[in-house]
Amino acid sequence: MASTQHPAHPVGSEAVAIACGDGVVLGGHLCHGHGDARVGSVIINCATGVLARYYHRYARFLAGQGYDVLTYDYRGIGESRPGRLRGCGYRWREWGTRDFEAALRFMHAQRPGATIAVVGHSIGGFLPGLAPSTPLVARMLTVGAQYAWWGDYARAARMRLFAKWHVAMPALTALFGYFPGRRLGWLEDLPAGVANEWSFRGRRFEESFPRADRQASRDRMRAVTAPILAISLADDEIGTVAAVRRTLDYYAGADRTLVQIRPSDFGRDAIGHFALFHDSYAETFWTGTLRWLRDGHNPWPYLSAPVVSSHSEAR
Repeated sequence: MASTQHPAHPVGSEAVAIACGDGVVLGGHLCHGHGDARVGSVIINCATGVLARYYHRYARFLAGQGYDVLTYDYRGIGESRPGRLRGCGYRWREWGTRDFEAALRFMHAQRPGATIAVVGHSIGGFLPGLAPSTPLVARMLTVGAQYAWWGDYARAARMRLFAKWHVAMPALTALFGYFPGRRLGWLEDLPAGVANEWSFRGRRFEESFPRADRQASRDRMRAVTAPILAISLADDEIGTVAAVRRTLDYYAGADRTLVQIRPSDFGRDAIGHFALFHDSYAETFWTGTLRWLRDGHNPWPYLSAPVVSSHSEAR
């Protein structure tokens, strides 16, 4: 569901190459903050199968407020797609342990003294906890952050989404050697490893890691101390409150605030999993995020909800 309405190259940005520790090079754009009042750095982490350019107008908005903003495509996607995707073994967890790690190191090197905030959409809000250098992050804003365990999908949509992502997707991935999402209009194409991690995801994210690495992955996420403002949408079929809370369970060492937004709070009939990054939300949601990114103030305290879930398993 990657939108084409957002510009491929934000005004005032430069194309950058981000080298990962295993030799993979990611494509991205660095949008420079305007004027002399540069207030910090922001990394935007995409949702699964969504091109980085989908977030470029939000990046340009933040740059207008003085932030240097990095958008980048994960390995296997968009400007980080290899010449041949068929049979590519890139996995979801590598987007955190290697790709976000490289993006974080890149931004730290750009302005070593600047505070770094992360805006993570969907899986992009889960990935920071997998990176060794996440202590460099000062603050996180997540939107519908989850890792797509089917049991957390909205009840009314659960069987439809299960058939799509956990039956059709693995079958098509086995047939093509990658997930041909673009030709179906179902997100972008995905590497087989990413598609299969999604399709066969269990209740616990770390189950996709080798058994010997699972405890270390849980410990790394629990060690994150950057405050988190987690946004959930009442009509989000994937990033439900249960799914967002399941993610927040892993960040047990952080100060976590959960905000539940209804479309009517912004005068809308529907918002869903993607729409908050449309520029029609510049005067509402985007402007509100500045209070959190700049000062750590929750702009919607009247919409806050308990963080602790009934399934706190990530311990």
